[in-house]
Amino acid sequence: MTTPAIASRLPLVGTTIFTQMSALAAQHQAVNLGQGFPDFNCDPRLVGQVSEAMRAGHNQYPFMTGVPALREAIAAKIETLYGRRYDSAQEITVTAGATQALITAILCSVHPGDEVIVIEPAYDSYAPAIALAGGVVVPVAMQVGEQGYSVPWERVAAAIKPRTRMIVINTPHNPTGSILRQADLDALAAIVDGTGILVLSDEVYEHMVFDGQPHASVARHPVLAERAFVVSSFGKTYHVTGWKVGYVAAPAPLMAEFRKVHQYNVFTVNTPMQHGIAAYMRDPAPYLDLPGFYQRKRDLFREGLAGSRFTLLPADGTYFQCVRYEAISDLPEAEFATWLTAEAKVAAIPVSAFYSQPTESGIVRFCFAKKDETLQLALERLARL
Repeated sequence: MTTPAIASRLPLVGTTIFTQMSALAAQHQAVNLGQGFPDFNCDPRLVGQVSEAMRAGHNQYPFMTGVPALREAIAAKIETLYGRRYDSAQEITVTAGATQALITAILCSVHPGDEVIVIEPAYDSYAPAIALAGGVVVPVAMQVGEQGYSVPWERVAAAIKPRTRMIVINTPHNPTGSILRQADLDALAAIVDGTGILVLSDEVYEHMVFDGQPHASVARHPVLAERAFVVSSFGKTYHVTGWKVGYVAAPAPLMAEFRKVHQYNVFTVNTPMQHGIAAYMRDPAPYLDLPGFYQRKRDLFREGLAGSRFTLLPADGTYFQCVRYEAISDLPEAEFATWLTAEAKVAAIPVSAFYSQPTESGIVRFCFAKKDETLQLALERLARL
């Protein structure tokens, strides 16, 4: 028998760079600083509260929109930190991780032929989601210099066309470790104010902003918040990336459309996880202490690389450190990352993988969300280059 052929909806999509580099790291027994996940455990209290929820019988479908106690906890956190009150019943939805939130926001609002501006380098799920919606990606490249990466808002403004439906932003930014500031939000607001353009704000690293700087959430900005889907992730915040629990906040008219898609592409999210997280959120210390926790790891890693042949770019947020390697090699980024994994036994991610078109900057990304001993081993190996 012959298997029927399928015309691919994503003909340009193959195996992700994260899967490739993780497999290469395993093959060479390298320290994996490529894929962005911790190698340490979460707080045992959180596991205990999820287990308690299971024992209490919270094992059947919850509300499609999420457990009410969790939605209320999310709304209260956003109000306390960013000053905007979202109605927990109408404007907060719990999702199966941030990636599901992102694709759902795109599918519910982008129609065939609509254009979506994406700031590059960009997290790799944005473009496939836009393609599945029938939209057109309009990339705008960030500028990179000695002060790191920044968004050229004049280029974003120049990219606006009659079919522009959405602008996707990400702060703190994966892969560059840069952050947006109030001036960036003001610039974006000036571009979209008075238009029908929506904003999709990926803020999964919201609690990883360093050196005392505030997180510039779109929820803080009245002009932007009224047209924005704001996405975050408990996986990133609580060191449980495998749980795949996130959320989205948006004004009620946008959320009504979001939920129309949400109820059919996932319907609802793991019940005991939601109850456990809701209980855990009664104590804000775990997320309030997160900037200091990761800043210590960032500083350890940066200090360890300071005497190396890598050139460090600023890392104001996330748990990623980007470096230039021109003093070590003139290989293209993907080839250098492969060489680094095989020869130095440390895996990194080429930043070129985060662009829609081939773009070489001589930069790779390391993840420092690792145990100190893991980072020290990686630093010892990188120092030999």
